[in-house]
Order: sequence, then structure tokens, then C-alpha cells
Amino acid sequence: MNEIKQISSLQNSLIKKVLVLKDKSRERKKEGVFVLEGQRELELALKGDYQIQTLFFNDVIISEDAALKIIGRLNSQPQLISVSKEVYQKIAYRETTEGLLAIAKCKSHGLEELQFKTDSPLILVAEATEKPGNIGALLRTADAANLDAVIIANPKGDMYNPNIIRSSVGCVFTNQIATGSTSDVLKFLKGKNIDLYCAALSASKNYIEVDYKKASAIVVGTESTGLSEEWLENSTQNIIIPMRGEIDSMNVSVSAAIVIFEALRQREI
Repeated sequence: MNEIKQISSLQNSLIKKVLVLKDKSRERKKEGVFVLEGQRELELALKGDYQIQTLFFNDVIISEDAALKIIGRLNSQPQLISVSKEVYQKIAYRETTEGLLAIAKCKSHGLEELQFKTDSPLILVAEATEKPGNIGALLRTADAANLDAVIIANPKGDMYNPNIIRSSVGCVFTNQIATGSTSDVLKFLKGKNIDLYCAALSASKNYIEVDYKKASAIVVGTESTGLSEEWLENSTQNIIIPMRGEIDSMNVSVSAAIVIFEALRQREI
């Protein structure tokens, strides 16, 4: 039976730690832990074999029995803490919430840890994507398409930013994710004989004219500057989605989704 600790003070050291972990990437990296909130996110983290260290709940929103039931499903036995409404409102970052918040251990996301179940994996690579909302949307698309992996090249932050977790609706836990410098990612992909299809305006083919049936990586850059020259110099083929209006680009997650689902369509023929 888990002993349930009670916290009602905003000055509690553990509550202060939660607030720091939410706001500071450096602290998340230093401690090797992060904060996640919500039952759906927690369920997906459990499916992804994340280790939960501490589980906070507010018994006005979710019952003690329900919290204990969740604890009972874990391989480890995290600390279970009941927090007051005032404390929960301080540490929660969603207005509509489910009364659950956890501290979990980060995973390593090295390129060498990627494992493919097929000889022709389909991978999404995003270079230097800064906005958490875009990263979250890319991860949702990757989950929807059941991609073999998502690689973030030259990451501008860490994958456990609360805004990435929230905008990905927990898909940060359901995807196989790796990070690395552009040079290291290129070396890894070339070593696996994976073709590179880079979204770019120059020397490009219409995305539907490309064959994605072999091992393929769809590579997207930032909306403001696109991909670096290093990617364009190593591209198997640059691809473009023809625009019918006045602008020459779309949101990066929308563009990635269009190409990814074309690749899936081809693979299902």
C-alpha cells in the first residue's frame, strides 16, 4: 500500500522543484527528469515505458482510489502525493485539467539507439525547429502515420519542454525519437542507405513524382529559413508542394503531413 503524502504549501521544496523543472530546460537536463500533466499523457508515457518518480493528484478532481489504480499499473512504485487545490492550480499548466501531474525520468535520444523493424523505414527529419507547437504537431503527424522514427537535427531545446508534451498530446512518448547535429544525422542516415527527400524551393520535383517506397527520410526545415546547405548538398532529391495561392510555403507540420501521407499511399499500392 502506497503511503500518501499531503502537500498544501506553495513553499514546499518539492513544489518549487516542479515549477523549476517546468520552466528550465537546463534543470531538466541536469536532473534527468521532466514534468508531465494529464491522464492521457500519463497513459502514453506508461505505454512508452517511461519511469514515473512522483505522482501528484488533487482529490477534488480525481479520487484517491483512481490515483492508486494508476500507481498499481506501474512497474516501479513512485511517491504518491495529494496536493491542495491551491497547490495544484500553481503547478498545473492547463486550464482544463484532470488532476494528475507527474515527475518522470527522461530517456536518452541518441541516434545509435534507433532501431528499425523494416529494411525500408520511413523517417521524418526536422532541422532546427524552434517552436514547441510545430514540434508537437510534427510528432502528432508522425504518430498518426506510425513512422519508424523522428529525428530532430540541431535541436534548439529539449524534447521534454511542457509545451511540446502538451502540443503533441503525448505523442512525444509514442514516437521513436532521436536528436543530433546535422552532420551526425546525415552520417547516420547515409550509413543506413536511407534516401533523403528535402523540402526546398530550388532544384525540386513535385512531391508526388518521387518514389518513397525504399528507405526514405522526409526532411523539413524552419518556415523562415528552410534547410541548411548541408542538407541540400546531400539530398537525394529536393521536393516541393506546388502552391496555388500567393504565398510560397505552408506551416512546416502541414507540409510534412502532406508528403508523409503521400509516401504511405505509395507504399500501400
